[in-house]
Amino acid sequence: MDGALGRLYEDGEIVVREGEVGDCMYVIEEGQVQVSVQRNGREFPLRTLGSGEILGEMAIFENEVRSATVKAVGRARILTIDRKGFLRRIHEDPSLAFRALQTMSHRVRELTEELARLRAADPSLDPGRDP
Repeated sequence: MDGALGRLYEDGEIVVREGEVGDCMYVIEEGQVQVSVQRNGREFPLRTLGSGEILGEMAIFENEVRSATVKAVGRARILTIDRKGFLRRIHEDPSLAFRALQTMSHRVRELTEELARLRAADPSLDPGRDP
């Protein structure tokens, strides 16, 4: 793609690694990535994201460690946006802030539904339950 701004990642190349401190978010310009977590030495895929989607957005708001690893699936072109760039872009296009919040809201909803499903399957996970 001519004039592309983002970095090109090859298949399997890591974009972000779980446990590393992050200070930027990413926009997938083309291609796909897989988001996964490591638990007990095993990798658990969470979701696949594609063109136009954002990831790592929590790092813009908090300086915490990355909660997941993100790898390219095939070739993927990904744009990096740091906090300063994000704030500048919001001034240019306020809908960017709305899209970021919309993405975060959607992911919180997915996590809430997953937690409810897990608690229904295993009542011992309910913190309000008597031991």
